[in-house]
Amino acid sequence: MTTTVRVPEERSARVPAEQRGPGRDRDSVRLLVSCGTEVSHHAFVELPRRLRAGDLLIVNTSPTLAAAVDGRIGHARVVVHFSTRGDDGRWAVELRDPDGRGTTRARGGGPAGTEVRLAGDVRLVLEEPLTPHGSRLWWGRVSDPDVLGLLRRHGRPIRYSYTRRDQPLSAYQTVFALPSADGGGSAEMPSAARPFTARLVAELVSRGVQFAPITLHTGVASAEAHEPPYPERYEVPEASARLINAARAGEGRILAVGTTAVRAVESAVDADGVVRARKGWTDLVVTPERGVRVVDGLLTGLHEPEASHLLMLEAIAGGAAIERSYGEALSGPYLWHEFGDVHLILPEEGPHTERCVSNCR
Repeated sequence: MTTTVRVPEERSARVPAEQRGPGRDRDSVRLLVSCGTEVSHHAFVELPRRLRAGDLLIVNTSPTLAAAVDGRIGHARVVVHFSTRGDDGRWAVELRDPDGRGTTRARGGGPAGTEVRLAGDVRLVLEEPLTPHGSRLWWGRVSDPDVLGLLRRHGRPIRYSYTRRDQPLSAYQTVFALPSADGGGSAEMPSAARPFTARLVAELVSRGVQFAPITLHTGVASAEAHEPPYPERYEVPEASARLINAARAGEGRILAVGTTAVRAVESAVDADGVVRARKGWTDLVVTPERGVRVVDGLLTGLHEPEASHLLMLEAIAGGAAIERSYGEALSGPYLWHEFGDVHLILPEEGPHTERCVSNCR
């Protein structure tokens, strides 16, 4: 964003929506809709009326892991955030200090050779920084190769200081989450999809909206350091690639649910504009300079002004539209972070812009 703004502390969503009101998709979740610089305000339950038959929603099926585990370095307590599993069996991890309030604060990683004792006499040894110029995340090797079993037995969801209390892992799962073949998942929830329920999905399908599932396992967020996203593992299945290409050939709009869905599908498009079935690692960072080749719009949470995600939003909607929508969000009662409200960015449609604007109201 071209203007620096501050999100007041009281705008952090401290508990899940269902603990603030009647449910995930009811009036306790607000929906900010922007179409160019036109902005309107709704409840999330109104989403089906903001979309139309032929629209395609790309959704992330990655489940959330209980990725935070207690440990010790010597006599000092630490919390390990398991971020991403590498192809060589190592894990990208972040070490954090307990803050005495049930949450954690950032600490420097390393040095190489640091040993962390985990539950069950498991050892984690730090080997090298994840990136040459970073120190927050490190590649580490765990003495027990069954790290996912360790997380199931001793882990809990990653929690940051703006939340009020610990929540069960179920609070961090979306309706689209599916078990991965290898048991993997995301260190942090692909949270844009959190307000969806089975009932709302059924209503969207009944109105002619389609869904294209993809998978992108997210690592730990960069909410504190605001560095660009790290490489992440993803898959765009053949069936979803066909659905996306068919929608592009027709009149439907392709709308990603979450920045993770944008990153995955934009990593699977060829120079000819065709989306291919693809899986592996992506280090793509979507910026206004790079632009987007597949998605027409986005449903996403509200991001911190310094977050790299906002570059992606500007690539999709333009800087003026994002400035306007965030100004509206700050002047209204919207809540930030994974349990907060959501923002639907719809495309302007040239000579048919009047139809887009009418959808916003």
